[in-house]
Amino acid sequence: MGKEIINTDAAPAPVGPYNQAIKAGGVLYVSGQIAIDPVSNQLFSGDLAGETHLVFKNLEAVLAKAGYAFSDVVKASVFLSDMGLFAQVNEIYGQYFHTDPPARECVAVKTLPKNVNVEISVIAYKE
Repeated sequence: MGKEIINTDAAPAPVGPYNQAIKAGGVLYVSGQIAIDPVSNQLFSGDLAGETHLVFKNLEAVLAKAGYAFSDVVKASVFLSDMGLFAQVNEIYGQYFHTDPPARECVAVKTLPKNVNVEISVIAYKE
């Protein structure tokens, strides 16, 4: 079983020595996505809801490039700048994982890349 590197212009380009995703067998490991607009390469500067939706748009673009969808996600890791944001992010999260949601953890961390409020990474699987 080899590994396949997945990158798409429909999601922000990596800002370091990593790829947007790696596919190994039927498992897709998607790097953490933040709210950077892939067209302008600018950090989103609006409200928390818009930031969270852009994170999901970026995740969706990477998943789609590899032939996966949110329904294939088996694990999600949600990183917040403050647990006080949990309820609003969780509500938006449920819009993307409304049927058979994946396993998940959600943690608050001291600082996220570019001082964003939300970063999400996922693992997806298909046979």
